[in-house]
Amino acid sequence: MALSVFRTLYARLAIGLFLLLLVVGGLFTFLSLASVREYSAAVSHQLNRDLARNLVSDRNLVTDGKLNRDALRQLFELYMTINPSIEIYLLDREGQILSYSADPDKIKRNRVSLEPIRTLLENPEAYPLPGDDPRSHDRHKVFSVTPVPSAEDPTGYLYVVLRGEEYDLAESMVHSDRLLQMGAGALAVSLVVGLLAGLVFFRLLTRRLSRLTERVEAFESGMSPERTPAVDGKGDDIDYLTARFDQMAGRIAAQLDQLKDKDAQRRQLVAQVSHDLRTPLASIQGYIEALRLKQDTLSGDERARFLDVALAETHRLGRLVEELFELAALDAREKQPTPEPFVVAELLHDVVQKHRPEAEHAGVSLSIVEVAPVRVLADIAMTERVLDNLIGNAINHSPRASEITLGVAAREHGAEITVADAGPGIDAADMDHLFEPFYQAPGSSRIGHAGLGLAIAQRMVSLQQGRLSVRSDTGAVFSVWLPLADEPEGAAGK
Repeated sequence: MALSVFRTLYARLAIGLFLLLLVVGGLFTFLSLASVREYSAAVSHQLNRDLARNLVSDRNLVTDGKLNRDALRQLFELYMTINPSIEIYLLDREGQILSYSADPDKIKRNRVSLEPIRTLLENPEAYPLPGDDPRSHDRHKVFSVTPVPSAEDPTGYLYVVLRGEEYDLAESMVHSDRLLQMGAGALAVSLVVGLLAGLVFFRLLTRRLSRLTERVEAFESGMSPERTPAVDGKGDDIDYLTARFDQMAGRIAAQLDQLKDKDAQRRQLVAQVSHDLRTPLASIQGYIEALRLKQDTLSGDERARFLDVALAETHRLGRLVEELFELAALDAREKQPTPEPFVVAELLHDVVQKHRPEAEHAGVSLSIVEVAPVRVLADIAMTERVLDNLIGNAINHSPRASEITLGVAAREHGAEITVADAGPGIDAADMDHLFEPFYQAPGSSRIGHAGLGLAIAQRMVSLQQGRLSVRSDTGAVFSVWLPLADEPEGAAGK
């Protein structure tokens, strides 16, 4: 299902970038306004820090060591007219306001703090240093101050607020509009340029993600995944993700193929089992029906022969059902080995002695040609079951007066058990299918077996971390490799 435009990663990144630029632009505008105000205050303080002292000397406010009140009043009137941006206050030594040039109705304080005044007098370079604004209970303004009538004998201070109310009104009228225009312009330019650059970058970034999404959708619809070069450490996260998707898609495709093969094998297994079960059942049914219909005309020997055939078919049917259950348990891993150390040569001698009467009846000799005293870590019962199958097959496929040789040798950090017969061997075309359930080479006899023995043997060996292999020489040579008992953990799988 295709994603809507606004649900794509590209759209969300674009919206996120737009909101981010809005926030950054707003912060930039706010900080710019604050910085301009701070800068203006610093410049104003730097230019006018000696204003109070110059007013005292230029306007002759001190006469005969005393403050001239008339000159001070004229100064108030003059500066209210020619420079309304400053406000002049006369303070006593405690900071009490004695007189001022401002509108009396707008004065909110009776005194100002002396701490910034003393700091500035002690260090004239400590600017911008705000002091109390008599027009407000909480506002502070940069100021200029000088002791009067003199620094040697101060009776008070001439306190000049450099950016008074009139200055604030003018600044708000001029700066607010101008700075808002500048801030809006800068914000608009930043938004446009940043958004365009971000959209181009995000497009380049998400283009490969879009292609990967298309490949995922194509794979979901059943198309075969494309192959991309392996990541060599120089790619980014998207290249890594693409490579991992290709690996995952390839693995899924392989698993689907395996499932199809397994399904085909299951169908073949059902058909084969049905056929193999039908044959002995039909034979049993036929002989029993014959006994029932002809019981009055059959001799005792004929009835005994019919019963013997029916009984043999029931044994054959029982073996087939038992092998089917055993194979199913091994495939489902319900039947697990119980490994223990033992000398494999001893088990081989016991199995050979067990099969010697069968071999003599078939005119075949069994001989052990090589015995290495090695101990393996394996399940004794499963290993005996494997050897029973291999030796039984060798007896069935060996001509009379031939020899079956067996041996145990140390090979590749393990023990290798070999069973070699002198039969016709195995065709190369049959090698790859030899351990498949119900597989029988073309032309082989199907009497007495259903082709499950080697499949069971192969699974039993695999469960013991071993290997079962076959090669064709003058006859068939089967080899069982099992790990040694004294090998460290993990070496068995080498």
